[in-house]
Parts: sequence; structure tokens; C-alpha cells
Amino acid sequence: MAQLPTKAEILDWIAENPTQTAKRDIAKAFGIKGAQRIDLKQMLKELENEGHLEKRKKTYRDPDRLPPVSVLEVLEPGADGDLFAKPMEWHGEGREPVVLIVARDSDPALGAGDRILARLQQVKDTDHDYEARLIRRIGTNPKKVVGIFRKSAEGGRIAPIEKGSDREWRVGADAAGGAKDGELVEAEQIGPRGRMGAPRARVTARIGDPSEPRAVSLIAIHQHGIPDDFPEDVLAEADRMKPAGLKGRTDLRELPLVTIDPSDARDHDDAVYAAPDEDPKNPGGHILWVAIADVAHYVRPGSALDREARKRGNSSYFPDRVVPMLPDRLSGDLCSLHEGVPRACLAVRMVLDAEGNKKSHTFERALMRSPASLTYQEVQAAYDGEPADHVAPLLDDVVKPLYAAYYALRAARARRQPLELDLPERRIQLSEDGKVTSVNFVDRLDAHRMIEEFMVLANVAAAETLIAKKTPLLFRVHEEPPQDKLESLRDTADAAGLTLAKGQVLKTRHLNQLLADAAAGDEAELINLSTLRAMTQAYYAPKNFGHFGLALQNYAHFTSPIRRYSDLIVHRGLISAHGWGEDGLSQTDVETLEQTGTHISDTERRSMVAERDTTDRYLAAYLSDRVGAEFTGRIAGIAKFGVFVKLDETGADGLVPMRNLGREYFHFDRDEGTLMGAETGTVVRLGQRARVKLIEAAPVTGGIAFDLLELEDQEMPQGGGGGRRGGSKPPRKTRGKPGKPPKRKLERAKKKDAAGKTKEKRRRLSRG
Repeated sequence: MAQLPTKAEILDWIAENPTQTAKRDIAKAFGIKGAQRIDLKQMLKELENEGHLEKRKKTYRDPDRLPPVSVLEVLEPGADGDLFAKPMEWHGEGREPVVLIVARDSDPALGAGDRILARLQQVKDTDHDYEARLIRRIGTNPKKVVGIFRKSAEGGRIAPIEKGSDREWRVGADAAGGAKDGELVEAEQIGPRGRMGAPRARVTARIGDPSEPRAVSLIAIHQHGIPDDFPEDVLAEADRMKPAGLKGRTDLRELPLVTIDPSDARDHDDAVYAAPDEDPKNPGGHILWVAIADVAHYVRPGSALDREARKRGNSSYFPDRVVPMLPDRLSGDLCSLHEGVPRACLAVRMVLDAEGNKKSHTFERALMRSPASLTYQEVQAAYDGEPADHVAPLLDDVVKPLYAAYYALRAARARRQPLELDLPERRIQLSEDGKVTSVNFVDRLDAHRMIEEFMVLANVAAAETLIAKKTPLLFRVHEEPPQDKLESLRDTADAAGLTLAKGQVLKTRHLNQLLADAAAGDEAELINLSTLRAMTQAYYAPKNFGHFGLALQNYAHFTSPIRRYSDLIVHRGLISAHGWGEDGLSQTDVETLEQTGTHISDTERRSMVAERDTTDRYLAAYLSDRVGAEFTGRIAGIAKFGVFVKLDETGADGLVPMRNLGREYFHFDRDEGTLMGAETGTVVRLGQRARVKLIEAAPVTGGIAFDLLELEDQEMPQGGGGGRRGGSKPPRKTRGKPGKPPKRKLERAKKKDAAGKTKEKRRRLSRG
């Protein structure tokens, strides 16, 4: 009779033979027969109860180890070019392991989303747990599409809702998933596209009626893959949470920390208070408090809430809904600094001098109770002499000291010279049934600027503290503009008769001078948009490269942990740095900091694109019953297929296709960023005033199209009439009219003639 294996031998066998883990396979491997099978069953049960094994149907596996042969999904390359992957299945109690792909010269190139079968070896490294060798590539993530389902006898077709996409997808009768004709659906590709046919797809989700106003944001949510339903274990974990008490916290409940937010704010994660500094060594100084919801108390590293928050990266905001990073039990309740209830917070006390310079700061883990939840408009009206009844009692002791601290900081800001772009914010107003009632530009009040300046200073304080205490953190990085974009901005400025300093290290004050020079003229919007386009996109990283736009060397996000995972990481860093508890940075947080920064930078961009697409669709819906109407605007973009015009009234962007520019060929100059008419020499460039006629507004795609009627108050010339209107080929005869295309033809002819003469000369020399 065979000897029973030890538990360790059983675990080793399961790890080395992931495809043979049934009880029968294990018994056969160790020669166990008869009554010994009962003993083996008992050992497997004990291993399961101890957490070493997980029973799935009739097989066993070690939930905290990956099998030596696993299916992986390839991730985006790291900052240093290393290629990592994640397991397609992970059932362990700890964090998901990190897998480094070790490529051989003979391996095919792998990209993000590829699925591979790989052989794994467990290693002990600082940034990964396994190394993988490719066995074979088994496929990629199926491409997804959101569109309108059109039913047919063979199944149906899907017309994508993306702007500019005219390729339909074919759906078989067995892959329609019960979708109805005209319904909005999400589908994934299930086969390659044939030479003549459309790609095949399978419906994976039915979204609903695309004509329903509230479907607009749902389209963006599905199209961009934003998670909008919380798993049951995440909701259950949030529901078990209880309000934090005073133990281990500073009592700030008597300090009148007020929240100041938009009137439609969905959460309140920051509160402020200011008072004159009574220290005689700081005459005219201020004490400024900024308190932020203590989300880290509730969202612990490695918990279900933490995994889901990291996955989402941030909240996404739409005109009719918010897709929160945290369940409402936290974001709308326990972590929201509501009026009159005690709430856990991390607070920073900052001492400012009379000129607005921060002299010192200290952090506290505290308990606060806000006396009032105020709006920007209420606070501004109170300071301007018209306080509402509930704000009047706070005017002298709360509101006025806040403005006094702000005006000191505003003077310091003027000395620092952060980038001062003037880009008005647009707000879409919806009716109760979800239809657009108006599109307005939001008035910028001093109350808005005050809170922004307070939050910036608190973010600086958080970064400086963690740097001083040598605690890992995620910086908010905004790099300097690249040289090619700066040259493009200089060209735009030159064309407008303005100058951008050259031959020195670029500072934000140089850009501010350009913006100030343009402010009084017609080119103000053009220069603001061009400056914005020259900027790089901000991102999160564990290395500090400074924040160019804010003209700050040390900057991190601390003030919005309800809606940004980056801020939660900073909060955990502060907790660890001060020794405030066991809910600070975990070892996993530290080890995966770079991957986290990359991931949440991606989710931030995903939300921005989804929010922009939603705004485009709402604007198209708002304009859809005004087709044929004329509008004024400015040229906001130029491409080889047409020009984009931004309307003055709503800020909506629409395309004027080439065919709608006039009856002549327009040459696209990529370097100059202009279009030029071949016959008339008409030049179309950024920032020009335009009058357009709306010819199309498609709410489902967000597409808006115009006819260009006037440019700089001049009717668009129609050319000689013989050319194709906006066609892709220039007219055969240019009649000596000005324009680059004829000149370039002449240059080409000269080059061709010169090349011919050179060729003939070489032929003669070879004969001689």
C-alpha cells in the first residue's frame, strides 16, 4: 500500500500539474487506492479549510499561487519599456501578482490586450512576482462597438455611433442576444472581417432606446468601458462601515470649517476656515485651515473597496449623472462633510504672511463638524454685501477672513505667475426628463478662485511633507511644452502680430505675457486655444518632475480622495509618515506605485474623453431642431478633410467638410496649419471669424456639420466654378491666380527638368 503524501507534497503536485487537479488525478499520482482515498479526501478538505486550496467543481488549486502554465493578458509597456501581464484568473487572498514577460528574440511582438499562454516561474523581485516565457499567443481582447441594432432575417447589423465611422458590423441570428430593431447595443467582434463583408459581432449588452435623452451618457459609459455597477462584495463592504469616532484624532468640531461647492455638488470632500494670525511676529498674517474627508479610514489597502476604487481610478461626471469611484454609502454619506454632523478628516493648518507666502504648515488627523454647506454664489453674494439669511451669521467671522487670506494668496500667485489661460467653462442644463434646456457659460467668481487657490496650497503642503519625511507618493506632473509645439505656437503668434519670447528657458510668465498682449484683440481666443494645445497632458508618477502650468516644483493631489485614487494614495502616505494608524501605505501600494500612476492617468483620460463625447451629443441634440439656422463662431481646427468651427453661442464644435468650403480646390499646408484656395488664394487659418449654416446635428453620434458662408465678414468666394467643390483634385487650369498649389507645380516641373538634364549629362559622360 502506497504511503499517503504530506500536505506539502500535495500542494507541490497541484502547483506543478495545474491541469490534473481532480481528486482522481491526485490519487493516481501518489498511487492511492481503496480506503486510503477517504484519508486523501480528508486531507484535501483540511487544506481547503486552512485556505491553502480552493475547490472549484471537482478540482483543487492553490489560490495564492499561479499555476506554472497560465493564460495572461498583456498590459501596456512600463516607463522603461518592460512588458508586464496580469493573470486572466486570480482567486488568491492577497494582491494580484505582477508578471514580467521575458521575451526571446524569436518571439512575436506583443501588445496591450494580447492574450498569451505562458510558462511561469515564481521569483523574488522588487517589482514583479513571476517571470513568463511565451508558449503561444492565443488571441487578443475582442474589439468592442456601441451602435444601433438593425434587425434582418439573417440576424441583423450594427451601425456604430462613433463620429466618422461608416463601417457596419454583421450579427448572426444566434448572436443578437434578443436585441430589438433600433435598440442601442454593445457588441464584440467574433471573427475577422471578410474581403468584401462586414466584421461579425455578438451582442453583449442591450443599452436601450437611443432616442431617450438619458441614453446619452450611457452611450459614453459603455463606449469607453467605464465601470458603472459596483460588485456585490464592494457594496456589502461599504454598507458595513460605521462613522469614525474621536479616538486617535484631534477634535476640530468647534472650528467653523465650511464647505463651498457648486449648487449641484454631489459630494463635499473639502472644508475651509481662515482667521488673522495673532502672532506678533507675523503682522498682517493669516491662519488657513483646509480639511479633507478621511477616505483612507474606510478604504483600506487590499480591500474590495480599494480594488474597485483603483480599477475606476476616478469618478466620471456627466450632465445627468455621476459614475462615482466609491459607493454612495461613502461618497454621499460617511466621506461627505455634511453640515452639522461629525466627520473624519485630514486637516492642514497653514500659516501665511501678509504677502501670501506660506511660512509653515502642520497636518492633523481629526474629527470636524461643518456649521454650513455653502455654494459659490452664496459666499460671493455675502461678501459683496447681499448675504442670505443662513450666511449672514458667518459673514464677519468666516466669510471675510477667507477672502482676506485669498487676497494675500492672490498677490503671491501674481508673483509666481502660473499659466493664466482664459477658457470659459460650459454648463449644460437639463430638464427633469433629461432634455437640454440651455447651454450657458459659467461665471467665474472670486469664490471659485479662492477655493482653487486654497486647494493648490494644501496640495503643495502635502507634497512637501511627504518629500521631507521621505515617504513614497504620487506627484501630479505637468511637463514643459515640447519644442515642436512651442514653434507652432510662435508661428501662430507671429501670424497674429504677436511675439513669444525665444532663445531663453521658457517660463509661464512668457506665455502669460503673450496671453495678455492678445487679450484686448480679436486674436484672444485663438492664442488661448493655441497655448492650450501646446501644453503636455498632466499625469501621475512617483518621480517629481514639477508642475509647469502651476509654476510649482512640488505638487501632489491631496484634496479630492472621494473622486480621485491619487489623493487616496497621498492620504495613506501622510498617515504612514505621521504614524497615525495601520491604514496607511501598504507594501503593495509602494511596490506598485508606478503602475498605479500609469493606470489612473489612463482612467483620467478615459473619463475626459467620455465626458467630452457626452457633451458633444447633448449639444447636437440641443441644435438638432435648428438645422438651417445661421451661427457665428471662430475657426478652431484645420485638417485636410475640412475645418472645425466653434460656435459663439454654445461653444459647440462642428465640421465644415472640404466640399462645403467653395467651388475650388483647397490645399492643406500641415506646417502652416492653413488651407489655401487654388484659384482665389483664400486662406483659412485658426482663429478667423466665421458665419456658418447648420446642415446636420446627429444626437446619437454627436456629429455637427456646417456650410461656411462667411470668413472674416467676407462671403466665401466660389472660384471659377469649373472645379469640383472642395474636391480632392485641383482644377487643371489655374489661370495665373495666386495660391500655393500652382507655385508648387512649377517647382516640381523645374526639379523634374533639372533631374532630366543631370541624367542626360551622366549618360554622355559614361559614353565618353
